[in-house]
Amino acid sequence: MSLRIGDVAPNFQAETSIGKIDFYEFLGDSWGVLFSHPADYTPVCTTELGRTAALKDEFAKRDVKVLALSVDSAESHKGWINDINETQNTNVEFPIIADEDRTIADLYDMIHPNASETLTVRSLFIISPDKKVKLMLTYPASTGRNFNEVIRVIDSLQLTANHSVATPADWQDGEDVIVMNSIKTEDIPARFPKGYTEVKPYLRTTPQPNK
Repeated sequence: MSLRIGDVAPNFQAETSIGKIDFYEFLGDSWGVLFSHPADYTPVCTTELGRTAALKDEFAKRDVKVLALSVDSAESHKGWINDINETQNTNVEFPIIADEDRTIADLYDMIHPNASETLTVRSLFIISPDKKVKLMLTYPASTGRNFNEVIRVIDSLQLTANHSVATPADWQDGEDVIVMNSIKTEDIPARFPKGYTEVKPYLRTTPQPNK
C-alpha cells in the first residue's frame, strides 16, 4: 500500500554515507525531510544535493534533519559526494541512504514502474516529530526539485501545527495567514490580538501570529 498524508512514516535501518542509522533514532524529536534520487552520479541529482547542503543553516534553524536516498551503495555515495562538493561548492554532511535492494524505496513507494522499474522517482516526504507524513512531493526524473518550496512548506507546516491558521496561495513566511473556519469570528480578537480582516465570512485573515 502506498503512503498517504497523515500516515505514520515507516521506520527502517540502513547503511548510509555516514554509517548505519535507524531512521527514527536519527530524527529524534526533529522534523525530517526524506528524498530520493534516481541514481548516483546523475546531473540533476548532483545539483539537488548541492542545493540541500547549501541550505544547511535554514534546515537547522527549523530543527529539520535531512536524508537522501539512492539505490546505489554507500561507497558509491561517498565518491559521488566528492563530486557534489567540488561542482556545487558546498559540503554534503547529511546522510545518503544506500538502498541497493530497494527495500526502503518499496516501503515508501519510490519506484513507479511506468517511469522506471529500477530507479526511484524524485519523491520527497516531510515528516513531523510524531513521525507522521505531512507532505509528499513527486517529480519525474528529468525535473529538479524547488527547495525554496520545501522550506516554504516547512514554515507553513510548523506554523499551522501550533496555531489555528492556514496559509494562502503563494504564502511566504511573514505574510498574513487565514484564520481557520473552526474559529468563530467573534472569538478572533481574543485568539489573534494583532487584528484581522474579514474578506468574507469564511475568509478571515490575520498577521502571522508567531512573528
